[in-house]
Amino acid sequence: MERLGTGIGWRPEIADAVERMPGIDWVEAVAENVCPGHLPDSLRRLRERGVTVVPHGVSLGLGGADRPDEGRLTALAERAEALGSPLVTEHIAFVRAGGALTATPHLEAGHLLPVPRTRDALDVLCENVRIAQEALPVPLAVENIAALICWPGEEMTEGQFLYELADRTGVRLLIDVANLHTNHVNRAEDPAKALAELPLEAIAYVHVAGGFERDGVWHDSHAHPVPRPVLDVLTDLASRVSPPGVLLERDENFPEPAELEAELASIRRAVEAGAVERVKAQVRAAGHAVVARRPGAALGDGSEVRTDAPSRSDGATEQGHGTGTAGATRGASGRPEHTGVDEARQRLGLAQAALLSALVAGTPVPEGFDRARVGVQARALAAKRADVVAKVAPELPQILGAEYRTAFLGYAQAQPMTGGYRRDALTFAEHLLSAGRPGDASARRELREWWLERSGPAPRSRRPVHRLARATRKVLLRR
Repeated sequence: MERLGTGIGWRPEIADAVERMPGIDWVEAVAENVCPGHLPDSLRRLRERGVTVVPHGVSLGLGGADRPDEGRLTALAERAEALGSPLVTEHIAFVRAGGALTATPHLEAGHLLPVPRTRDALDVLCENVRIAQEALPVPLAVENIAALICWPGEEMTEGQFLYELADRTGVRLLIDVANLHTNHVNRAEDPAKALAELPLEAIAYVHVAGGFERDGVWHDSHAHPVPRPVLDVLTDLASRVSPPGVLLERDENFPEPAELEAELASIRRAVEAGAVERVKAQVRAAGHAVVARRPGAALGDGSEVRTDAPSRSDGATEQGHGTGTAGATRGASGRPEHTGVDEARQRLGLAQAALLSALVAGTPVPEGFDRARVGVQARALAAKRADVVAKVAPELPQILGAEYRTAFLGYAQAQPMTGGYRRDALTFAEHLLSAGRPGDASARRELREWWLERSGPAPRSRRPVHRLARATRKVLLRR
């Protein structure tokens, strides 16, 4: 795998600062925010300097029940080619559910949601990854995500799930150590155990990010400094393998450049500390090997040779045929070892649609889920939805003022998102206008004008004669 070095997530808000930062070997850009034919000047200058740019997708939904959308795959491939990237990355997550597969309403999460660690989900994910690999011009790496909720009836640990995914598809792994920490707090999963079960040779690079804890729940915000526990997980990973690249993610609440540079320095120190431990382990292993070769060395006296390869705790064979604990779980459930992927898609689709409907449409929480955690996730999704709509349509908070957030959260409770955020903004405005809101007449007129400008098949003409005609028509309508 290509050595990337130390990098940072490129965002328009910190573009100038990133260009000036010392020691930046590469950057990562959100793929959906880059237009291949109109690259931002900052990214173009970085590329001209030889800085690697990796597109990071967030909307494919490889963990969903449907096959990857051809249009989204084409768009991701175009971005990889426009940026001259050595690889592209996406997430092990589902972001939408419902539709024709399940004969239920199509719903969008607007967020990365966890995939159940089951054989059904693994079979579907593997096929989706292979479809994506065939469509992309460069290698694909997929990222483990943070989760607030646990699926009932899971058959594998995260490490086992990722091991089998990489083993069956050859896909690279983007390991987010902040997400391992998040799952430690929220799901009581041991990061060290996950790292011990991973195929370390499959790691393409590593993400590091900050978050915060509230009421016993860790929120992977990407808007706070990287905490010590996340750096400790990074050191643990670096003590096992030299990561090809490490990248700092920051998506909002951007600090001064000096603070970002200090965080990058902390990340470098954490990796260096892990490298020291790795060398010590190698020296100890070499010493044990010498002792083991001495005549008369006995087993159990500490002279055995230690293998560096992590043992598979599920007992599965190297080819991932599930002959250990995961295979036993599958057999105990009464399912045959090999079932069609289409049937698995149907089962997975129904399960994901039921969960997403509970999260965004207020339907009953499916059996086996923690209702309190589902409520936390639902509120987090609504809050994120309000924040993103305010970014893609900044005129709405300006028109509505302090009423915006309360009005949007009320709308979100009754109106699940079925398209993208821009469509959501238009639907929200239409929802308010149909209810005769906002109460202030001038604000309502301004909102209606905003909606009319954007809701048609094409932008309204700015030619003076057309603007005059619209103004005249408005005056006549008020008479």
